[in-house]
Amino acid sequence: MSGRVALITGATGHLGQAVVKRLSQDGTTLAIHYYQNEALARKLREEVESLGGQAAILQADLTQESGAEKLIQGVISVFGQLDILVNMPGAISNKPWDELNQSDWEGIFRSNLESSYFCLKQALPTMRSRKWGRIINIGFHLVEHLGSFPGITPYAVAKTGLLILTRTAAVAEVANNITVNMVSPGLMEGGNLPVGLKLKPGQIGKAEDVGEAVAFLASEQARAITGVNLIVAGTWKM
Repeated sequence: MSGRVALITGATGHLGQAVVKRLSQDGTTLAIHYYQNEALARKLREEVESLGGQAAILQADLTQESGAEKLIQGVISVFGQLDILVNMPGAISNKPWDELNQSDWEGIFRSNLESSYFCLKQALPTMRSRKWGRIINIGFHLVEHLGSFPGITPYAVAKTGLLILTRTAAVAEVANNITVNMVSPGLMEGGNLPVGLKLKPGQIGKAEDVGEAVAFLASEQARAITGVNLIVAGTWKM
């Protein structure tokens, strides 16, 4: 992916770090987004540069469209282009569905759905002008299971909406040589695992597994794949 510029939002999360490191292996120039953890963002940039890669860090609040516009324009200002956008996962809250308030709903929706939409919308003009683009949204492994999620209702609803957005944009942008896909992780090492959960071999993944999936969908080899939800979950909940 030499010559390509990738923006990874939420790059300081454990999955975001894995995506940054994996894409750097392909020679991709990296725009590392952070909201609050500037120290970790700087560390990530230093790791990429120590291996001969090129990276920049950019701060933005992506719950506002103005923040997404500022971020995308910042990437273009620094590197002159944006080819790959990876929208990493936002906040998740475990709270009984019948105890949710307006703030709970709005916070999860802004973090997981609206931020991805704002970044996608702002990134499309430059990708369209270059007739090449890769947009990869991060879901969760049960995003297509339209069942009951009493503890994470807003998160499940937001991620379902993100899948609909993914497929809508995929159909709309196919003529512009822009693919739009989703990677949906299951239980991951370093993530929030249910207390007392007994796992069998193959039921928990590594952040690097998500990095590999993103790298594939960002590659030229995946040029004919769009609107896909790629589940990275082993056999968890299968």
